[in-house]
Amino acid sequence: MSTEIKEALNFWGGARVQPKDTKNAEPVYEPATGRVLCDMIPCGEVEVDEAIKSAHSAYLKWSKLSGLERARIMLEAARIIRERRDGIARLEVINNGKSITEAEVDIDVAWQCIEYYAGIAPTLAGQHIQLPGGSFAYTRREPLGVCVGIGAWNYPFQIAAWKSAPAFACGNAMVFKPSPMTPLTAVILAEIYKEAGVPDGLFNVVQGGAETGTLLCHHPMVAKVSFTGSVPTGKKVMEMSAKSVKQVTLELGGKSPLIIFKDCELENAVKGALMANFLTQGEVCCNGTRVFVQREIMKPFVEEVVKRTKAIVIGDPLLEGTRMGALISKPHMEKVLGFISQAQQQGAKVLCGGEPYVPSDPKLKGGYYVSPCVLDNCRDDMTCVKEEIFGPVMSILPFDTEEEVLQRANNTTFGLASGVFTRDIARAHRVAENLQAGTCFINNYNVSPVEVPFGGYKMSGFGRENGVVTIEYYSQLKTVVVEMGDVESLF
Repeated sequence: MSTEIKEALNFWGGARVQPKDTKNAEPVYEPATGRVLCDMIPCGEVEVDEAIKSAHSAYLKWSKLSGLERARIMLEAARIIRERRDGIARLEVINNGKSITEAEVDIDVAWQCIEYYAGIAPTLAGQHIQLPGGSFAYTRREPLGVCVGIGAWNYPFQIAAWKSAPAFACGNAMVFKPSPMTPLTAVILAEIYKEAGVPDGLFNVVQGGAETGTLLCHHPMVAKVSFTGSVPTGKKVMEMSAKSVKQVTLELGGKSPLIIFKDCELENAVKGALMANFLTQGEVCCNGTRVFVQREIMKPFVEEVVKRTKAIVIGDPLLEGTRMGALISKPHMEKVLGFISQAQQQGAKVLCGGEPYVPSDPKLKGGYYVSPCVLDNCRDDMTCVKEEIFGPVMSILPFDTEEEVLQRANNTTFGLASGVFTRDIARAHRVAENLQAGTCFINNYNVSPVEVPFGGYKMSGFGRENGVVTIEYYSQLKTVVVEMGDVESLF
């Protein structure tokens, strides 16, 4: 596998920065083997302050460039990522546990995102509005300043790109805090931006957990916080950011419904259900974990899903043939297994998987593997149907009518994604209209191109990532009013 990681994982002022002290260090594990890769040493107040001041000085330079000048540097960053994709993907696998096949796609999506926003940067513009008597007004789309990005452990490199690219297109700087469980790849992105030619300090990385996150949210020089993670942490981020009225984007959890009607193309529906549940070992916020199947096709659907789930190759995530790697950590694995045994206690039936898996390769014996699980005989009031498990667990529920399934699908506090499989074009669009979620996939699932907005309804959060609209979440509008005549005064 890999060697131990010795380099510093913090980055500001254009270089890696060694931590000031080594207290509160947390071990970072390789999920595939369970061995320690390095220590994550959280940044304290002095370090966070240094990183933010470094970002602010870069912002002053970057925001003065034209959109076209910013675009050129961003395109160079995208090119370097493309060139080094394989190495970055390997490091992502070592730190996250997902299959190399998936990690390579994640890195591709990252450079595509940067390329996409490089294309948007030169198009940013305001409006000119004519007023009476030859006077006029115009608007300027201006950057916010220093933005904070707080990442999650399921897509460490990709999320860093998703947050930094639109921020940079608009002229902002960013201080990024990765998840304490996946500290390794964000600093690679920082080095690539530096190499591409951004001003020193434009993309800084501070390592740490909740305390470091709190320091970032409270810092007076921060204009905006973009957070990806759980609902409880998202609420805290919003609360802390409110103290100094910072803008917030929250991309939180989900318990998304996938509705499969009897007139679907069954083969595609089965593939869709697998893609909706088992990517990145099921550790995906927009996964369609509540699979509602119309009663008439329940039997053939379940048979085929179980057959294919049993055939998923689990094991060494660095091997090309592997389709499911290891969960992020031992405690997380135990939590997922706990959800499965609780589901059984509440009456659900395990049709396959849901057990700790020990690969044959002796070096993988300490890894965090769980065989992908399909649950049948589920009811809407079960914990496994109501709460986000964040593991390879699919819950299947029967339904009879469209009206009934819509009511059940929307009966949740979450609203990140949703999906529908049907060959009836009117029904597809009607269901999409009525599902309370930020995304609805028709006859597919978990396709998130960088060109389209991604984000939540309800408690899954607000604000958007990707697409043109995200520019609005990383910029502010100034109105300039120009009087061409004399002032008419009441005084």
